[in-house]
Amino acid sequence: MRIFKSKWFVRYARKERITDAKLIEAVENAEKGLIDANYGGGVIKQRISRPGEGKSGGYRSIILFRKGALAFFVFGFAKSDQGNIDESDERDFKELAKVLLPLSEAELKELTDSGKYAEVEYEETDETVDEENGEKDDK
Repeated sequence: MRIFKSKWFVRYARKERITDAKLIEAVENAEKGLIDANYGGGVIKQRISRPGEGKSGGYRSIILFRKGALAFFVFGFAKSDQGNIDESDERDFKELAKVLLPLSEAELKELTDSGKYAEVEYEETDETVDEENGEKDDK
């Protein structure tokens, strides 16, 4: 599963202190079928908790999502600022999903190289394997 965030979402996440780990968690929940709202056409809404708090008063993220393949974080908002997206936003996100979700590996690379999207890097676990001698290394 590859996860990307738009240039706009990168700034938003930094401002709101939303970590990549929280984004990964949101996508993992979607992969398990735990989707907060499914708008159809590859557009979903997932809740993200505020640092040190629960999800109910936290953030909402709009994700362009293809199970087992791709997720693009394209919009976010605090529940206290906005109840939901409107119909025109939903329509625009569905159109964007038609463009982004079928991209090839080369096109995805071009998208990240251009700076329009950044790929979310998965965190290394505490236990990694030393590639030189194949032994586990506890960090």
